[in-house]
Amino acid sequence: MRQEYIDIAVHLGSAWVAGSLIGLERSFHGRPAGFRTHALVCVASALLMLVTVYQWEWIGSVPLETVRTDPTRMAQGIMTGIGFLGAGVIFKENFSVRGLTTAASIWVTSALGILFGVGFYYPAIAATAITLVTLSLFRLVEARMPTQFYAQHLLRFRKDETLTEPEVRRLIEDHHFTISNMSYRLGENGAVFEYRMIIKTVAKENLERLAASLRARRDILEFRISPTVN
Repeated sequence: MRQEYIDIAVHLGSAWVAGSLIGLERSFHGRPAGFRTHALVCVASALLMLVTVYQWEWIGSVPLETVRTDPTRMAQGIMTGIGFLGAGVIFKENFSVRGLTTAASIWVTSALGILFGVGFYYPAIAATAITLVTLSLFRLVEARMPTQFYAQHLLRFRKDETLTEPEVRRLIEDHHFTISNMSYRLGENGAVFEYRMIIKTVAKENLERLAASLRARRDILEFRISPTVN
């Protein structure tokens, strides 16, 4: 077997392993772009870079002096194209944005494929380890960090039983929330008045306490607390 074939198999195999490991972490956490997606992205990037690394294999009998190729342009094309795949896993739902981490993992997987494709193994292996640590262990760090929790909040009253804005603000702030913004709406032919707002807190348990307090009130027709998830 020709040595070039062995080298190509090593390039593609190492890219496949690195992409698969990152994809396994994404699949374990139920992300839409998981095991197979990351494995294929990494192998595809490596495969395209092999086109430039082994260009004499497909250029044929044309003298290399008459052909000018730039491997970095292939890398630029790969990273530009992968943006479309990354954008496909990001979606916005009201004030929530999901898929950013998965998009970033696809992007770094593509970069790893480029490194494995050209045989730059040391930074490729180091970056694979860093990526796996970031996706797995950093999740534990995030879980222990103090974080602000945001939620969309709706309060509806009968027009003649509506709380004033200072009373609403006091009700929300008594449960350790801060109101980011507030809007008002009069609906149902003037029979119902509603407040819409974005609230934030540093303790997720406050959402349950606020919901329990609002549930016990008789003057509230309807309330809604919708936590935003990034």
